[in-house]
Amino acid sequence: MLTTASNALVVSEGRVARVLVAFMAVGFLALVAAGIAAGWATGRNEDHTRWVNHTYEVELSVSNARRLIEQGEASRRGYLLTGNTEYRDAYRRWATALPGALIRLQQLTRDNPRQVGSLRVLNAEIAGLLVQRARTIGLIDAGRIGTANTLFRTEASVRRLAKIRTAFDHMAAEERRLLAERDAAQQASVRVFYAILAVAAVLLVLVALASLLMVTRYTRDLAQSRDRLRDFNDRLEETVSERTADLSRANEEIQRFAYIVSHDLRSPLVNVMGFTAELASATAPLAELLDRAEAEAPHIVSEDARLAVREDLPEAVGFIRTSTQKMDRLINAILKLSREGRRVITPEAIDPAAVVETIAGSIQHLLDDRGVSLSVARPIPGVVTDRVALEQILSNLIENATKYLQPGRPGTIAVSGEERRGRVILSVADNGRGIDPRDHQRIFDLFRRSGQQDQPGEGIGLAHVRALAYRLGGTIDVDSELGRGSTFRINLPKTYESQDSTP
Repeated sequence: MLTTASNALVVSEGRVARVLVAFMAVGFLALVAAGIAAGWATGRNEDHTRWVNHTYEVELSVSNARRLIEQGEASRRGYLLTGNTEYRDAYRRWATALPGALIRLQQLTRDNPRQVGSLRVLNAEIAGLLVQRARTIGLIDAGRIGTANTLFRTEASVRRLAKIRTAFDHMAAEERRLLAERDAAQQASVRVFYAILAVAAVLLVLVALASLLMVTRYTRDLAQSRDRLRDFNDRLEETVSERTADLSRANEEIQRFAYIVSHDLRSPLVNVMGFTAELASATAPLAELLDRAEAEAPHIVSEDARLAVREDLPEAVGFIRTSTQKMDRLINAILKLSREGRRVITPEAIDPAAVVETIAGSIQHLLDDRGVSLSVARPIPGVVTDRVALEQILSNLIENATKYLQPGRPGTIAVSGEERRGRVILSVADNGRGIDPRDHQRIFDLFRRSGQQDQPGEGIGLAHVRALAYRLGGTIDVDSELGRGSTFRINLPKTYESQDSTP
């Protein structure tokens, strides 16, 4: 149930994370779109401003050229009517400035075919007008004022001026038309820009609201889940306490049962062993009697009687003794495990390295006889646990490593330790014959052994080690391959905490 709740919480967290990331992506895209729209609108504004300025420049150039032509015509007429040279000088100033104004106007309108056509007509009419003006001014300068007046009255300057004014009006109208189109395009761009900003703003508001709702709902669900988990944990702790108490009581019952059964088994076993001893003692008088019978009356001794007394009976007694001795060792082992399970754990601060060195000192003669070297990789983290149990665990593992050596290879045993997440892992590694991977678990079962049975033992040691490790709140496992040695790892809590519960 706890696993299901945890998985549901993880799934919910993953879904919320994905949704929030999607919302953030939408918001980011909205901001990017708004930025692109702002850049686009800014570019359009710059283009519009540039073209508006261009229109104003064209209109100004048109007005300037038109002014020069009008002022030149007024100065010519003033000179014609009055003969005052100031009018002539003014006319010459206007006439001199006119080509530059026309060139400027041509440069500004060369990208517009309509303006180019109007300017072509305008240049032709202005050229004819300037010729007429030059003739009139020349006649006046020569003193032929009457001829100049006659020429003025007969020339087509009025029509030319009308065409020139019309051409200027067309050019001005064209620029106003272009300005209106550009204003309309600018307004459309502004509307598009504001529309994009509005859509982006709406998206951002929706994303913000959706994210807020999602976070609020997730927070509410998370709070509810935490409340449910807290309640479940409280109930789980109560259940674990109850189950632990039940398990402790069951374990105690099993230990008492094992003790009683083992104790009761010893009574008939002692009787069997006693009668077996009497049988063994009785074989000697029978053998003497058989010898006397063979010597004094050999005809009464049959072959079956001879075999029964001298071979069958001693052999049967030997088999019975071997079996009863093995049964006695097994019963003693069970009693030992039972007593160990009832022993009170007394935790204290222990240096595992010092424990190993003490064990090494006690079995140094065994290490020397078997040619085994034992090393301790210091430092090893300290533990607070039961010293007797830890000594029995390490002693059993080290002695096993000295027994199951690989022939032809000097034995080495290395003891090391490390701390991980509040637990201490002690490792006992050897270079012995190794253990078949299929037997990695069965070697910890009672009366089970692995590999070649060439060493004394009843399959009790590793079962005893596992039972002790469990009692200390730890576990034991093995990593081994045939021919490459074994590494036993004891995983113990840094500080032992009693698991017993009173019912």
